[in-house]
Amino acid sequence: MSLPQPPTAARRPVTTEHHGHTRVDAYDWLREKESPEVVAHLEAENAYTEARTAHLAELREEIFEEIKARTRETDLSVPTRVREHWYYGRSYEGREYGASCRVPANGPDDWTPPQPAEDATPDQPALPGEEVLLDLNELAEGHDFFSLGGSSISPDSTLLAYALDCVGDERYTIRVKDLTSGELLDDEIVGVLGGATWDRDGTRLYYTTIDDSWRADKIWCHRIGTPQSDDELVFHEPDGRFWVGVGRTRTDRFMIVATGSKTTSEYHLLDADAPELGLRCFREREEGLEYSVEHAVIAGVDRFLVMHNGNGADFELAVTPAVPTPREHWAPLIAHDPAVRLEDVDAFAGHLVVHQRSEGLTQLRILELGDDASVNHGVVDDYLVEFDEPLYTVGSGGNPRFDQPTVRLGYTTMTIPSSVYDYDVRTRELRLLKRVPVLGDYDPADYEEHRLWAPSTDGVLVPVSIVCRRDARASGEPLPLHLYAYGAYEMSIDPSFSIARLSMLDRGAAFAVAHVRGGGEMGRHWYDSGKLADKQHTFDDFVAVARHLVAGGWTTHDRIVGEGASAGGLLAGAVANQAPDDFAGIIAGVPFVDPLTSMLDSTLPLTVTEYDEWGNPEDDAEAYATIAAYAPYDNVGAHTYPAILAETSFHDTRVLYVEPAKWVARLRELATDPDVLMKIEMSAGHGGVSGRYQAWKDRAFTLAWTLDVLGLGPDEG
Repeated sequence: MSLPQPPTAARRPVTTEHHGHTRVDAYDWLREKESPEVVAHLEAENAYTEARTAHLAELREEIFEEIKARTRETDLSVPTRVREHWYYGRSYEGREYGASCRVPANGPDDWTPPQPAEDATPDQPALPGEEVLLDLNELAEGHDFFSLGGSSISPDSTLLAYALDCVGDERYTIRVKDLTSGELLDDEIVGVLGGATWDRDGTRLYYTTIDDSWRADKIWCHRIGTPQSDDELVFHEPDGRFWVGVGRTRTDRFMIVATGSKTTSEYHLLDADAPELGLRCFREREEGLEYSVEHAVIAGVDRFLVMHNGNGADFELAVTPAVPTPREHWAPLIAHDPAVRLEDVDAFAGHLVVHQRSEGLTQLRILELGDDASVNHGVVDDYLVEFDEPLYTVGSGGNPRFDQPTVRLGYTTMTIPSSVYDYDVRTRELRLLKRVPVLGDYDPADYEEHRLWAPSTDGVLVPVSIVCRRDARASGEPLPLHLYAYGAYEMSIDPSFSIARLSMLDRGAAFAVAHVRGGGEMGRHWYDSGKLADKQHTFDDFVAVARHLVAGGWTTHDRIVGEGASAGGLLAGAVANQAPDDFAGIIAGVPFVDPLTSMLDSTLPLTVTEYDEWGNPEDDAEAYATIAAYAPYDNVGAHTYPAILAETSFHDTRVLYVEPAKWVARLRELATDPDVLMKIEMSAGHGGVSGRYQAWKDRAFTLAWTLDVLGLGPDEG
């Protein structure tokens, strides 16, 4: 059977000059989103991809059914204590979305979460006295796309503010529900980024809006019962490199407005005990100084905890009075240690929880507080929460109450599903509350996971996390391998479990994460050495990991599929150009493959805020040359490429659909016998489709394509 012919985009060259370089772009006309010709071209791409992957339809359905069969579709989250209620989520078999619920707590000392009935039907309460706050299936009805942004309960627990996006462009509308009557208030706030934060009195909401370049630049205050047109502008950040955000401290005393770029921070605080002082700057911004502020009460005295990089790249934790304080008076609590990257701190009445990482692994550190602030700033003990597995990811979350004696934490490995624990600081006991069930005969002992270290081109050792079935390794033969990486913004891709991944592992493939430079796995230096002029390290690391896995007998080059998404999609595109023979296939999800065009246009979403990550090629000739040297779109060559699958979304505001559309068109024009597919979701944004079943189908599509390229497709595995 002859293969269908791919869509061919017309060449309409546009020539630009930058720093003495001439650049010709033949496909930029594809960014005309409202053009019927562009829409028709994108729909033709989808039709071509569907035709080219028709032989995988049965495998896609098998994988979808496997994901579905392994997932407990009717399930509940572990309840979290917020003031006088326990809050939890429910999911229902056959429904795309879940529901948010609550029940009353049994008094102030009730810190043991109730156990909802896991077999409760949608029309049955999971706990006595259950109150359904939001039924997301009802809210999503009639919408092709639906996303719940932030939701927040008022301090008196009678009002719920929640944010909805029904397009996929991440511009939310806030509504307020009266939980006593069940009715919506007249308040409607449109054009919001994320959710909203209540003030301590529960009469006002603080929220963030964006400018034309999709930068969060303004904080507003909305008084309940008034129109949005009357809202007060609280803070405006004019610097195009900075983003703003707003929140309230766990103690409820301070409203915090944070503004920051990739390299510099500034915090402003509104004291609910002294509102007449207005919004005060804690410490004015200083280029290169990053800091955060957390309110604590130590030995009965109000303090600020300041995590900052003023004395070292990997941050230290300092203590100050609870007022704006010059940097010279920030007293160290945890001194800078180049072997330990401090990431965050949470303050509670009797302890502090520090999020940190060391040797490529996350850690939770507990600082117990005593009654004497004059000795070690009130810290009476300092230790790590220990776990048995050598390769894991841990983090705390769902800890909203200042007076709680327990720390809610999440834990996972590549073989152990996501698990929720309560750590009791009083007894130092770790209690498992829930582990995501994997239905069927899943046994973690059937799988093995390893941490490897791959030497990069400059000799730097790159950590690799890898998992496979034990019986797949028994013969000692190389395995088909799916290699993933991200490598930007100091974001770490830590080891984690995936139900969907089992469909690949159980067919004999291995899965690995290359913790490349540009991420944050090994500390701030790891990030710094994978951005700006050093961005090539990210790509070198990924290729080096692939070659190390081949040299170590794990796989062969003709059985590796590399994947990256967003900024990781840039990585995927770059290695397809630079090392095409090292991969059988490349998956580029919502990929940033045309960074030169994007970074040259300061009017595009996010461009100016990204200068500290990628450089400013418009004003800086060296930055232009650096980006031009690795940009996937600009470096497509007349040679053979691995099979390529590009996945994107029409309403993506972070990485515009036009980037992969242009890239695919250029690959088809220049590459030798290109095997290139593009799949575009026409009703989704950067995060892909909404609804869990649609998300599973999307992942099944990608996994089926991957298995086919790896030689494990129909009639092959």
